[in-house]
Amino acid sequence: MSHGIDWKSATAPSLADFEVMAAAAWERIAPEFREVCGDVVVRVEDFALEEVLDELDIESPFDLMGLYQGLSLDKKSVLDAPREPDMVFLYRRAILDYWMETGDESLGEIITHVLVHEIGHHFGFSDDDMEEIEEQAAD
Repeated sequence: MSHGIDWKSATAPSLADFEVMAAAAWERIAPEFREVCGDVVVRVEDFALEEVLDELDIESPFDLMGLYQGLSLDKKSVLDAPREPDMVFLYRRAILDYWMETGDESLGEIITHVLVHEIGHHFGFSDDDMEEIEEQAAD
């Protein structure tokens, strides 16, 4: 059952492919949720930097699928000096590994889940709130 896929030349989705999927997930998320995020930037990397893993006490880069880096809106002030924008990192290789292990969710669903949860946990959303946001954004 090859389903028309040429497995000899098939490749995993690239960083650029992930960026397209992350942008599509972002657009499906309810506008109210996106507004809370301000000008957050979504970046896709293969793995988290070693320093990040060390800081979070994570041994394997496959154990971190995403990370929110920045200050939540309630901690920002108009008097703050300009700084880099807040970012959500999505880690392609860890997400692909999880996708292959579970096999019961689409890659788009997993990317949406990681994106919503990284932002949601940072801003103090409940798991129920995040589940509702994900359901509304289902691909």
